[in-house]
Amino acid sequence: MGISAKLLSEGEHVVVSTRTHVKALLRPVLLFIVVCAATGLLVALIPYDVRWLGWIPVALAAVVLARWVLWPILGWLGATYTVTNRRLITRTGVVTRTGRDIPLQRINDVSYEHGLVDRLFGCGTLVISAASERGQVVLPDVPQVERLQLTLTDLLGDADDRGTERP
Repeated sequence: MGISAKLLSEGEHVVVSTRTHVKALLRPVLLFIVVCAATGLLVALIPYDVRWLGWIPVALAAVVLARWVLWPILGWLGATYTVTNRRLITRTGVVTRTGRDIPLQRINDVSYEHGLVDRLFGCGTLVISAASERGQVVLPDVPQVERLQLTLTDLLGDADDRGTERP
């Protein structure tokens, strides 16, 4: 998981590497259970003499499961957040990979938000304000968001202590 060591520059090391909290898979898993139960019920209700009609709900279930269960799970597996001693790296996507690297010296503010459900699951949304044309980066469902926010804040403070110029 995380970024390959060959993609790190000289003297750079990974501080934290994580992916979206498993809470993001709650909806696909619940949908999987409901679709499988409904499909099983529909197939069981089809009379024996027209049993071939059972393939219709099975085919529809396969389409629904592929789109709203398998695809989000693959997206979850492909999304990573990595913090090194020099930058924040985000990678997302299944077929088309999207990456964003933000040098720590470009980060102006790091904050987090988490509602009741997020607090129950131990995750939250990390909001990073960067000195760039894109402005804010929002990372949803980050596990232990408070710890990651503190880690980023400490890294930003270390950069200031070393005299690294920040915008």
